[in-house]
Amino acid sequence: MVKIGIITGSTRDSRVNIQVAEWVKSIADKRTDAEFELIDIKDYNLPRYNEEVPAIMTQDYKTPEAHPWSKKISELDGFVFITPEYNKAITSGLKDAIDYLYIEWNNKAAGIVSYGSSLGVTAANNLRLILTVPAVATVRTQPGLSLFTDFENMTTFKPAPFHEETVQNMLNEVVSWSTALKTIRN
Repeated sequence: MVKIGIITGSTRDSRVNIQVAEWVKSIADKRTDAEFELIDIKDYNLPRYNEEVPAIMTQDYKTPEAHPWSKKISELDGFVFITPEYNKAITSGLKDAIDYLYIEWNNKAAGIVSYGSSLGVTAANNLRLILTVPAVATVRTQPGLSLFTDFENMTTFKPAPFHEETVQNMLNEVVSWSTALKTIRN
């Protein structure tokens, strides 16, 4: 059975990101075809990316916080990124978390759940482009959530019921692709 990490994309104290991640996890937990784990990047306390040698060249990380992050991502077969849209892009915290590693991401699948004033579409597209470098295959289905209609006062997550079907479709793709890609990593 594949292991899928649901990765938060924000480290702000006032974030709503964790609410969205927990909702996706509650949908995923109804499934029996994969194991799902919520991974909060804030828990890893990664500082701004400042490694001497890029991760594409070595796994000899000098930043102590990178080691548990590396171990966690290595254990997973696929991902669901929960990304807010900040200034038409992903957060700097999520970008740093991706940049810390390279090999650990290779040949794995990912889904993206985005949110923002325009459904987080630009951030999701930004994330798709970033994930091409460490060879993460992103699936087609992408749930997009509106800060105006899926959140109360932009702080309390109250998704429209129809989003659950889209999340299930995305999870179907992530599990299928993660299962297939696992065969080329072994």
